[in-house]
Amino acid sequence: MAARDEASATTFTAEEQAAMREHAAEVKASRKRGTTKAEKAALDAQAVVDRIAAMPEPDRGLAERIHRIALEAAPDLAPKLWYGMPAYAKDGAVVFFFQDAGKFKARYSTLGFQDPATLDDGSFWPTSFAVTPEFSGADEQAVAELIRRATA
Repeated sequence: MAARDEASATTFTAEEQAAMREHAAEVKASRKRGTTKAEKAALDAQAVVDRIAAMPEPDRGLAERIHRIALEAAPDLAPKLWYGMPAYAKDGAVVFFFQDAGKFKARYSTLGFQDPATLDDGSFWPTSFAVTPEFSGADEQAVAELIRRATA
């Protein structure tokens, strides 16, 4: 077992290991929480709000804006944590997520789209976007349109 732990310690960064532990805890918690689907959804949504509130600025402000845009553009999406990141799911599958810059000590935050997002455009299209503190009103409109397309 020690050799296996040593191998993963050299393969994954401390931040990646922490994200995997967060995901394991999320899966475990989702099996225990609430008795109804509505109660589980409410707990998941609150976990997203709590995670966003715990982010340092400017990531927190960006995450709050993305969260608001997501709920306005696609109210049928279910907010949930995914590897410790705010994510938005449709029919149980994560469509997109917000990765704060501090999560992996990155230069910028990221808005990433997963396979269920229907953003296909020919044979080549972006699936992740850098989000900086200069995020504008025009950027908000572009993100809202991406979310609508992703969930169509």
